[in-house]
Amino acid sequence: MTSAANPFLSPSTLPYGLPPFQEIGEEHYAPAFEQGMAEHIAEVEAIAENPAPPTFENTIEALEKSGALLDRVSAVFFNQASSDTTPGVQEIQKDVTPKLAKHADAIHLNAKLFARIQAVEAADDEQRWLLKRYLTDFTRAGATLGPQDQARLREINERLSALGTAFQQNLLADTNERAVVVEDVAELDGLSQDAIEALADQARERGLDGRYLISLVLPTGQPALAELTDRSLRERIHRASVGRGAANAELIKELAVLRRERARLLGYENHAEYVLADQTAGTTRAVTEMLDRLVPPAVANARKEQADLEEIAGHPIQPWDWAFYSEKVRKARYDIDSRRMRPYFELNTVLEKGVFNAATRLYGVTFHERPDLYGYHPEVRVFEVRDEDGSPLGLFLGDFHARASKRGGAWMNSLVKQSGLEGTRPVVVNNLNIVKGEPTLMTFDEVNTMFHEFGHALHGLFSDVRYPRFSGTAVPRDFVEYPSQVNEMWAVHPEILAEYARHHETGEPMPQDLVDRMLETQKFNQGFATLEYLAATLLDWAWHTAYDGEEDVEEFEKRALREAGVDLPAVPPRYRSTYFAHIWAGGYSAGYYSYIWSEVLDADTVEWFNENGGLRRENGDTFRRALLSRGGSVDSMTAFRDFRGRDPEITPLLDRRGLL
Repeated sequence: MTSAANPFLSPSTLPYGLPPFQEIGEEHYAPAFEQGMAEHIAEVEAIAENPAPPTFENTIEALEKSGALLDRVSAVFFNQASSDTTPGVQEIQKDVTPKLAKHADAIHLNAKLFARIQAVEAADDEQRWLLKRYLTDFTRAGATLGPQDQARLREINERLSALGTAFQQNLLADTNERAVVVEDVAELDGLSQDAIEALADQARERGLDGRYLISLVLPTGQPALAELTDRSLRERIHRASVGRGAANAELIKELAVLRRERARLLGYENHAEYVLADQTAGTTRAVTEMLDRLVPPAVANARKEQADLEEIAGHPIQPWDWAFYSEKVRKARYDIDSRRMRPYFELNTVLEKGVFNAATRLYGVTFHERPDLYGYHPEVRVFEVRDEDGSPLGLFLGDFHARASKRGGAWMNSLVKQSGLEGTRPVVVNNLNIVKGEPTLMTFDEVNTMFHEFGHALHGLFSDVRYPRFSGTAVPRDFVEYPSQVNEMWAVHPEILAEYARHHETGEPMPQDLVDRMLETQKFNQGFATLEYLAATLLDWAWHTAYDGEEDVEEFEKRALREAGVDLPAVPPRYRSTYFAHIWAGGYSAGYYSYIWSEVLDADTVEWFNENGGLRRENGDTFRRALLSRGGSVDSMTAFRDFRGRDPEITPLLDRRGLL
């Protein structure tokens, strides 16, 4: 196949190396993957067989430059597999993911290559850190194992890759299948007219004219439950949510068992120990101690909140009741109604006057929409990002709307990584799942999510490192959420909120009394919010520390939650096992704790911003220079200590969540 026939076979000529999405078809993926893997192996073999003595340049830097074609096709393909999948893409994914696992093993288990890496000497701190990371990566991938164990490791990795893909595809199909169809508009009492129209639009897109379709989002809790007055419909939605992924039960058991076997091959007692050894937490004990400190006050607060809800409801609270009655309590206690707030959160205004505006005021960067550049879907918007002096920084792609071809949740991907070695600037994409409307109005949770994901985008855009291995968000899993959580603070900053929280019809700002009451509710329902998160975290922990392969999924889940002391029937885990995509298909296995681990750093950093005057350019420059620009080029906790001047403290987090 010639370069002209397959757009992946040569670097993109578009600004910033943006992939030429208009030229890319499904037929290009498989050949590009095959050629990309072949080229990468040839490059690696040339490095391993190089007769010259190993140096940093001819070994480590050569490895950093290798695999360019494979990187190009992988970035585009796996973004589409998550954001706009098709049956054809799913078939390719099933075929290619085990091959990629095999390919990675072929590199990491290359004895000659590992020997060269071990013989390399570094000249400066960044080189020493990169060399250390390579040695760690290869060792954790099994480079020091004997031939028989390496052979078994290859089998395990290939199978794990296939299982993760199957889990993801099963979940997407089941989530779409279980969307709740409503025949009578009267059942939708409680929803705003624009929300009802959006559900009608979704139904029409599925060929269900005259009906209403309530699509399911990834977590257990579904947004509509806070507003629907029809209790039986709320129960239908909840049961559809928690019933997802039954086809994944056997996959989960095999995934957990294989992960434990792999960990033991590599010298660890279980998968959690294996994961934690390369995270900022360091040990399972450190994580367990933090979780043990959080569970009792979270449970106590949740029980108190439940009692308050039952007093208003007049009956025992079921999971499908919690959001509805907590909204009533919120309204009674703070005189605030979520439906009244939605007209003030129009998507484009939130993006431009909120998210972008905060970044401009804090970091000096500006955003310029590029209608001449195209994304991978008609709904994707492309923005050029420039530094304060007008110099080019990178591209930001926004893909904000829900659709049947997109997996649930919200996330950031890198399409092009920043690298001084390669001379590349970043191209990053944010994906959300906001129901499209005319106009598209958001809940405040969705607003907060937009700020959160843009924090990841800034981490990628501000990357200023030499080596691709360190670019952007290439930091430990329990550190990666930290910058994004910090960025959430600007969603409620008075100066930013005043500019984006404006009525979509009149342009009038949200009334100050409504703003004040909204801010007063920040600690409201935190017992529930903390407990549902901790239940999911402890479920992840149990699967990766204690599962023996014998119990069925539902039985093990119930026992794990009971033994952890978080089995409140009215507060189900944020994710049950069969739809817990983070840990089975998303890279967070034994790592879901990282959100609250990172939140310790985040809350401490928010305190620093407040102590130093908040939304000031000087503060933005300091945070950008000390943390956002450094990616993985330094030890993450060292970077935090350099920034904060000390170790993180947990008290600001406990205060934020009302757990003191």
